Amino acid sequence: MPLPLRHREMTVEDLYVMPDDGYKHELQAGILVSEPLPGYRHGRIMALIAELLSAHVRQRRLGVVLAGDSGFILAHSPDTVRGPDVAFVSRERHERSGDTVRAFAGAPDLAVEVLSPSNTPAAMHAKVADYLAAGTRRVWVVDPETQTVTVYASLLSPHVRGEDDMLDGEDVIPGFTVRVGEIFDV
Repeated sequence: MPLPLRHREMTVEDLYVMPDDGYKHELQAGILVSEPLPGYRHGRIMALIAELLSAHVRQRRLGVVLAGDSGFILAHSPDTVRGPDVAFVSRERHERSGDTVRAFAGAPDLAVEVLSPSNTPAAMHAKVADYLAAGTRRVWVVDPETQTVTVYASLLSPHVRGEDDMLDGEDVIPGFTVRVGEIFDV
């Protein structure tokens, strides 16, 4: 008799046939990682970031912005699937992949994670490491409690941006800038 899904290494296919149980699920090296759905404030901040990025990206036809935990396959055998709160994929990469129904095969160019009360520092460090190892060019970790954004281009040299600092898209989303405090004005 086969082991239940939660007791064996899972695949992308297994993840997408799981029933909705009120939790957010990801795979980390084939292991199911579950956390409660994020709260109201988290959703408002996530939506505002997606809105700000989308307006800029669509106007300049730079690619696509995704929100709401869209899946990205970061590794295979064992499978790692992460769902950033907000993500950006360049136009070229989006056009090559097509409009994928399930998880995108590859890393986003930008991954944005808004911290929730259930996030531990170790779990967030693992997410950032997974994104960067898979080729994500920037990761923004947004902290509603301290009203800061930590920008990662590498795991070893994060840059913390405070409320009055500017957050920019650098070479990932050229021309995008916003004052950090604005993303908390929800």
